[in-house]
Formats: sequence, structure tokens, C-alpha cells
Amino acid sequence: MGIDNDTTCFQRFWPWWRRLLTGLSLLGLVLSVYLSWHYLEGATMIGCGGGSSCDQVLSSRWSTIAGVLPVSALAAGVYLALLVASLFIGPTTEMSVRRLAWRAMLVFVWAAAGSAVWFIVLQKWVIGAFCPYCMTAHITGLLLATLVTWQSSKQFDDGSTGISKHSAPNSTMDEVIPVTVQDGSPTDSQRAISPLQGIGLALVGLTMTGILAVCQVVITPPLVYQGGETRETQSAINAYGVPLIGSPDAQYVVTLLFDYTCPHCQQMHFMLNEIVRRYGGTLAFALSPTPLNRQCNPYVLQDVDEFKDACELAKISLAVWVANHALFPDFENWMFSFESGDRWRPRSLDDARAKAVELIGQEKYDDARMNPWIEQYLQTSVQIYGNTIQTGKSAIPKLVFGSRWVVPQPYDAEDLVPILRDSLGIPVDSFGP
Repeated sequence: MGIDNDTTCFQRFWPWWRRLLTGLSLLGLVLSVYLSWHYLEGATMIGCGGGSSCDQVLSSRWSTIAGVLPVSALAAGVYLALLVASLFIGPTTEMSVRRLAWRAMLVFVWAAAGSAVWFIVLQKWVIGAFCPYCMTAHITGLLLATLVTWQSSKQFDDGSTGISKHSAPNSTMDEVIPVTVQDGSPTDSQRAISPLQGIGLALVGLTMTGILAVCQVVITPPLVYQGGETRETQSAINAYGVPLIGSPDAQYVVTLLFDYTCPHCQQMHFMLNEIVRRYGGTLAFALSPTPLNRQCNPYVLQDVDEFKDACELAKISLAVWVANHALFPDFENWMFSFESGDRWRPRSLDDARAKAVELIGQEKYDDARMNPWIEQYLQTSVQIYGNTIQTGKSAIPKLVFGSRWVVPQPYDAEDLVPILRDSLGIPVDSFGP
């Protein structure tokens, strides 16, 4: 009998919706703290290898405010406030405190819901990729907004529909009697949150989201996403014996680590010729395919389905270069171009092979694929990649010059110039006309 009474008491003070509210707040807090830790420590998140959809979102300018404060840190504060407030909405709490807790929750859940919509729109139509961790947090925020809004309208003062402080005759101490209002409906003064107050508080939360969005749009973050320096200078690549954009006689040869299945790499590819032109021939880019697949890259911690063809695509491309240096730029441009749809998608293996054979012929393609140089160069690129992830920064595309490296996030060729100057030390006076 005592156990039944305890169970009834627990269910009365912690009904299912309150347990769900607290659980969702805790889930949102954990996810936000994990995302913030990823940003602050530069650590690789599970399932978010360099170039993956998840990495594209987390490494985009929209993951921070002004490139300094991660938005996940703000989310962590919101979910922490919700978690604390959820502990003060029970019937044993004074009504003044309960009202304050409900009001705070309405502001914060609508800030979370508005932010969820904002970031879902960004992922769908701006970034073109989705982060599962972020989406889980966004869905959590939307569920919390629905739950809190629904339940806040059902909370009344003890003098209306609620828990009476008096027991009915012959009732047990654990029984409660709901007290009703004479006309059957509580007045706004008897509600914990009136409908008008609820709308106003929700608008305050949405205004907070609007301020966040404006800050992200207006305040331009730093151009460099990640940069660092290795312990030793990387072995220089022979510019005369590798795929190159620019002249092999250029004074500065920057190694570009990239993957043919990486959207960020695709975006940067079409900036390179313009950068070479602006530097007046004093700068060149050595193209070093670096597949993000464990089949040929042991530095990748976890295989992602998006990169399952990365190794083979790199070998097909290098085979074209081995067979005919002059035709390689045509193949490279084709690999990174797209003919339909609203965003770029990697070429399939069958299409890549067919294009290679179309350009150089079946016999030359077969001979080139047997050339041991392809595997050797691929491993050289992979080794440079491995040497530049000592601090946990594994994203690509990555520019390497001497002992310095950078993972840039330029919006256009104009942005890439100061990155090369400030992060890799390539002087501005190297510009040509």
C-alpha cells in the first residue's frame, strides 16, 4: 500500500509531461555542450570526419557568431536554464516562483524553436548539408516549444483548477480534490500564464532569435577557419612531376590537399586559377588528392559512406594525369563541375572512368592505372595530411606551405589572398600585375 501511495505521489508531482520536459532539456544540454567542446578543442566528433556533411555544417561561418562564439554555447545556456526552471514548476513550489519558471521557459523554448528554424533553413538552402547532432538539438527545441506552450496554458493558481490544500472528508492524506471555478472557466488572473502573456513571452524568445540571425549575417567572421604549424617542414613536392595549377617555375608552390567527394574542395577548386593570375605567376598549387577513406588513408578515424569512392576517384584522376598531362585540367574541371540540380554532387565511379577513357583512350587508361607512381603519390599526399592533424584538425581542403598549414573557408578568390598571406606567410609583394 505504501509503495502504491509513493507511486501515486510521484506521478502527481512528476507527471509524464514534466518528466519528458526535463529529459528533453537534458538532452539538448548534453548535445550543445558536446558541440561546444568540439569547437573549443578542435576535436573530431564521432561520424563527422573531414569533409562530411556534419563537418561542413560545423566548420561553416554559421556555426559561430563573428567566428568567436559558437552558437552551441548559447544553446547550452538556454537548455541549462530550461532544465533548472523545470525543477520549479511542481505543485509544491510557491505560485510566484512557478509563474516565474513558466515565464522563463516560454521565452527560452521559443528562442530555441526560432533558432531551430533558422539553422534548419541555413543547412538546407545555404550550406547544403545537414549535421545529425545539430538536427537532433533543433528537433529537441521544437518539441520543447510545443510541450511548454501546451502545458503552460493548463497551469492555474491553487484557487482555481489545481491542487487543493484541503482534503475532503474521509479522504486519505494522499488524495487531492480539484477546486473548480463557479462558471467553469478560470480567469486570466487565476492562470499561471495568461494567453496574452504567453504570446508576449513567445515573441520575446523569437526576438532573441532574430538578434542572433542579424548578428550572424551582419558580423563577418574571420576568413581562416583553422590553421597551425607542424613540428617539421613538409618534404617539398617536385613541381615538375605532379599535377599543378600554375607554373612549375613559380616562386611559391602551395600543396593543396583535397578529396573529389568533398563539397568544400569543389568550391575552392574554381578559385585557384584566379589566385594564380593575381599572383602573376609567382604562385602555383600542387594538387594532392587526399581521400577521406580508410581504404587508402589510415589517418581517417571512421569511414563515412559519402567518401566510399574517394580512393578510387583519386586514382582515376591521377591515371589521367599520368597518361596525358595536357588533358588533366579538362578532367579535373569536369570532376568538380555540375550540370543540373541546386548543388554539386561527386561524380560516380562509372562516370569518372567513362570520362577518363573518353579523354585518353582505353589502352592508355589501362596502362596508366598500372603505373606505381599513382600509389606512391597518393601515399605522399596522405602522409602530409597525417603530419598536419597533430592538433586534431582533420578537415579539408587544406593548404600546406613549408611547416605551416591552413584549412581556409573563403567565400571567393578575394578572400583567399589574405589567408595565403597571413596564414602561410606568402608575401603580398609577390603579386603580379
